[in-house]
Amino acid sequence: MYPRSLTTFFGGLATATLLLTLAPACTAPETDATPSASEAMTVTITEDRPWSERMALSIMQRAPVAWQNDFQERPRWNYTLGLVLQSVAEVGDYYQDPALLAYARDYGDTMIYPTGEIRDYELTKFNIDHIAPGPLLMDLYAATGEEKYLTAMNTLMRQLEWQPRTTEGGYWHKLRYPWQMWLDGLFMGEPFQAEFASKFDHPEAFDHIAEQFVLAEEKMRDPATGLLYHGWDESRTQRWADPETGCSEHFWARAIGWYAMGLVDVLDFFPEDHPRRDELLAILNRTLEAVVTVRDPETKTWWQVINLPEREGNYLESTASTMFAYAMIKGVNEGYLDERYRQLAQESYDGILETFIRVDADGSVNLTDGCSVAGLGGDPYRDGTFEYYISEPVRDNDPKGIGPFMRASLEFEKAATTAKL
Repeated sequence: MYPRSLTTFFGGLATATLLLTLAPACTAPETDATPSASEAMTVTITEDRPWSERMALSIMQRAPVAWQNDFQERPRWNYTLGLVLQSVAEVGDYYQDPALLAYARDYGDTMIYPTGEIRDYELTKFNIDHIAPGPLLMDLYAATGEEKYLTAMNTLMRQLEWQPRTTEGGYWHKLRYPWQMWLDGLFMGEPFQAEFASKFDHPEAFDHIAEQFVLAEEKMRDPATGLLYHGWDESRTQRWADPETGCSEHFWARAIGWYAMGLVDVLDFFPEDHPRRDELLAILNRTLEAVVTVRDPETKTWWQVINLPEREGNYLESTASTMFAYAMIKGVNEGYLDERYRQLAQESYDGILETFIRVDADGSVNLTDGCSVAGLGGDPYRDGTFEYYISEPVRDNDPKGIGPFMRASLEFEKAATTAKL
């Protein structure tokens, strides 16, 4: 069922010689303490390593304990940590680095109790963001065979089974955001559901998975530009929702990035003979065609409000740029996109390295200029205006950017390796 090398690789950790000294891999779930100086890792990050490894090692250096990666003071179950640590695990798997894999496993051992209960998780909130660490649990279950991970995954699937939906079947983003679909949610829920359906033989799920992407495009795509609005409110009761269309006002780059990443990750598990697979491929191509049209012509990266580069206060934003680069290069590598996207992806990746990557004196790699967060509604209320999107804090090493950066880097590195064979 699990052909990946993680299973045997984790088994070899006991005898492997690690190049790094880490905090213990199996942190007790009750322990929230920051590691002491003696527990902190030391590592030399040299330029001869590939970018994916350099970023993964830099992450470990900045946050000696895995759950510290999202600027937080206690362990949290959230999509950002799932994204970053699954990305670290993928890099570790590809380069056969047991230290990276142990680091990713540390989060699973911290957040999943021996009973399979998920720490810091409430199913009844029906927060689709909380499904996103599911693929990491899938990897950990494949690697260890520990039943606690399967139990936790079944809990996430139970949430999806009961997730509130629009009248046409689209998932609400959260229970407290009624009748709303956000583009972000397509990445949060569907890659895990597709992988679970593939590996645990639930073929009936794929129609529903395809429908989520189709509905999102149908409700949120602007026919004039092909770009996708951030959110859609079926009830039209939110202040941010257009009274006619139900859509939010602007095209937020990262929202479209989430959607594009969700598509390429879902397609990994979508049966090739499924009648709706071609619909997803067409949506991916339409979406990225529109995205490339509004790319910054100089840096080949993207703006925070993606189609308004001339507006004062707008800025080139790293997290969305890494997401688009990842979606393009993976799409080409897997045959989801035409080969012409390889050059487009390379241009944008080079632009990311030039525009957003900073290497410190100790060799650690940083991703700059990431939007810390953006949403719609809530308290305080987020109205979806241009002024709102440019007002959110901008920071370095946002996990929503460093995860896709590792993934994009790894896709380029895989392609380079294949080209040499």
